[in-house]
Amino acid sequence: MKKEKAVVVFSGGQDSTTCLFWALRQFAEVEAVTFDYHQRHRLEIEVASDIARDLGIQHTVLNMSLLNQLAPNALTRSDMAIEHQEGELPSTFVDGRNLLFLSFAAVLAKQKGARHLVTGVCETDFSGYPDCRDVFIKSLNVTLNLAMDYQFVIHTPLMWLNKAETWQLADELGALEFVQTKTLTCYNGIMADGCGECPACVLRRRGLEQYLQAKAGVEQR
Repeated sequence: MKKEKAVVVFSGGQDSTTCLFWALRQFAEVEAVTFDYHQRHRLEIEVASDIARDLGIQHTVLNMSLLNQLAPNALTRSDMAIEHQEGELPSTFVDGRNLLFLSFAAVLAKQKGARHLVTGVCETDFSGYPDCRDVFIKSLNVTLNLAMDYQFVIHTPLMWLNKAETWQLADELGALEFVQTKTLTCYNGIMADGCGECPACVLRRRGLEQYLQAKAGVEQR
């Protein structure tokens, strides 16, 4: 794959940034695409742009404002609470988001001569999002190939990793400090370690603590 080109679906968060570093190891040429769907925190787009600039990656921002209009949710509406009731989809779930993002990323990739798409979806820590499941990605991969008569490969480096293992991957890629300090995962729009209270921050912090504890245990042996 070293001679080929990839497009990374990029939000500037922990997962997509780890995937960006992974792609830089795997492919000769890497670009990033970020989607502006009038998300709750515009800082997300700024962070993605800053990271792409830091890494010397060509970065495209696509306007997806229609998604905001069609699928109101806690990530696009400041008056909606961030919550997850048992047996229901989280209020942060955006209907069709990964379907649309990957489809538009594929259109962009084809125009740029890239056959590889990289996304940070994860079934292990998928938070109840149906469009983060492996079966969805495989199905969409077939559909995109048929729709455009073009052989895409969708890569999901984090699909079977928990958050501790995602931190481990970042460390193995030499990007642990970068991901820890320069990404935005927090639902409340606070960079790095975030607010420490929202579901995204709790998951991120717990995973980091587990990884660092495991790493310290190995080093002490």
